[in-house]
Amino acid sequence: MLKILALDHVVLRVNDAQRSLAFYCDLLGCKLERRVEEAGLIQLRAGSALIDLVPLDGPLGRAGGAPPAKEGRNMDHLCLRVEPFDEAAIRERLDSAGIDAGETARRYGAEGFGPSIYIEDPDGNVIELKGPPERSS
Repeated sequence: MLKILALDHVVLRVNDAQRSLAFYCDLLGCKLERRVEEAGLIQLRAGSALIDLVPLDGPLGRAGGAPPAKEGRNMDHLCLRVEPFDEAAIRERLDSAGIDAGETARRYGAEGFGPSIYIEDPDGNVIELKGPPERSS
């Protein structure tokens, strides 16, 4: 049996690489780790994991078929663990960027129950911003 240690990476097919870089790096704080131009791959550091962006006009993107859209996504959502989870500051940052945020709710994740907010990236991929787990009493 395999032992899963952590999420390694998620690959997203994107319509506009610059718009997605602005969203994931400038808004959410990921760091550009590397580009593989010949493959059409942009890798972003998200804590201990990677978010790979595959522009639709590159070799990998063209191989994936139709573009991501509301009628058919590449995935349901990805979850980014954030800390500190300052709801007011997060909402202010998202609002100033024109990002509509869903309700903050108690949801279950890898570390247990804790607060989270759902948003969408520029291609309609759903992103969950997850706070720390509740402390056990």
